[in-house]
Amino acid sequence: MAVARISKRTVDAARAQTGDSYVWDRELSGFGLKVTPAGRKVYLVQYRVGGRKGRTRRVTVGPHGTLTADEARVEAKRLLGQVAAGLDPAAVRQEGKGRPALGTLLDQFLVDHAEAKLKASTAGEYRRLARLYVPATLRRKVVAEVLRSDVARLHLAMKDKPYQANRTLALLSKFFNWCEKHGNRSDGSNPCRHVGKFRERRHERFLSAQELARLGAGVVDAEQRGTASPFAIGAIRLLAFTGARLSEILTLRWAHVDFDNACLRLPVSKTGQKSIYLNAPALAVLRSLPRLEGNPWVIPGEHVGAHLVNLQKPWRRIRKVADLEDVRIHDLRHSFASVAAASGQSLYVIGSLLGHSQPQTTSRYAHLSADPLRAANDAVGDRIDNTMRSPAIVTPLGR
Repeated sequence: MAVARISKRTVDAARAQTGDSYVWDRELSGFGLKVTPAGRKVYLVQYRVGGRKGRTRRVTVGPHGTLTADEARVEAKRLLGQVAAGLDPAAVRQEGKGRPALGTLLDQFLVDHAEAKLKASTAGEYRRLARLYVPATLRRKVVAEVLRSDVARLHLAMKDKPYQANRTLALLSKFFNWCEKHGNRSDGSNPCRHVGKFRERRHERFLSAQELARLGAGVVDAEQRGTASPFAIGAIRLLAFTGARLSEILTLRWAHVDFDNACLRLPVSKTGQKSIYLNAPALAVLRSLPRLEGNPWVIPGEHVGAHLVNLQKPWRRIRKVADLEDVRIHDLRHSFASVAAASGQSLYVIGSLLGHSQPQTTSRYAHLSADPLRAANDAVGDRIDNTMRSPAIVTPLGR
């Protein structure tokens, strides 16, 4: 029987013998690794039921490969915590048999709720988050036994990627609400409650007038040299002239373009059905784009009958020529809003142009709407200053 700190190095170094061999952790009493004669490595927990003289029991934590040494240590601490609380983990596990595990119900949630009731893009994002960030240790737990500490531990472990951590927390919160609705957890027991989100650094980049001019020159350069297709160039110009989201332009159909009323009528968008008003430059771009026979998309892709999926490659070329390598495609939407704000448009008008469903979404541009007020204030101040400096006849007062 070996004693060492169970880590990846220890597990990798463990070798099969003629019978089962064990390595016990020197730091976490009861946490061990079993190596079978066939070389299979399994993490386990050993404990006594009923005090020092009680019966010794062992519970499998999970096989190495499915679990890392660190993940097994976390689960072992949880099981030994049950022992310290007077529970028998083996009995608890036996009682849990027949009750659904989190992973089983999460897969069902993604099919029955996400795919059936949400937009395809949202359902796809839910699947991505579940696949990448919900670990096997949590998926194996009986869903009714998941605690707030389990969720908080998962969220904290993702502190180096706060945005993904917060999105995963939101997914789990919706999932546990769904579990309550279908009777798999008691009402009001959502373990995501009171797990505070990480602060996210909001990326706000607005192009100045000089930068917009450079961007325009970069687009013309790509057009003249043929380094981007006419459809990619058209997409970038439409994004700049309309403030639309990238997905709204790439999935735009000719059937959605209303030239008579100068607008795009989108049946589906991030905020539902939506109209995007078209100014003269945007209309000119749309009229310049050729229509491909049998292809309903305004921005066709490389495959027959498909729309363009990825604009990043031509965008990177154009922004490099324009010396704007820190600018994202989505920053064109921010820049549209900033120009509107600097032109004196109200936040209500800007929100309507961008299709915001919540006023607080538009409030990020509030500080920009002060620009026309500053210009007016400067003009008034200059006028008063010039008037006060002009020569005037002063009549002295008599005694």
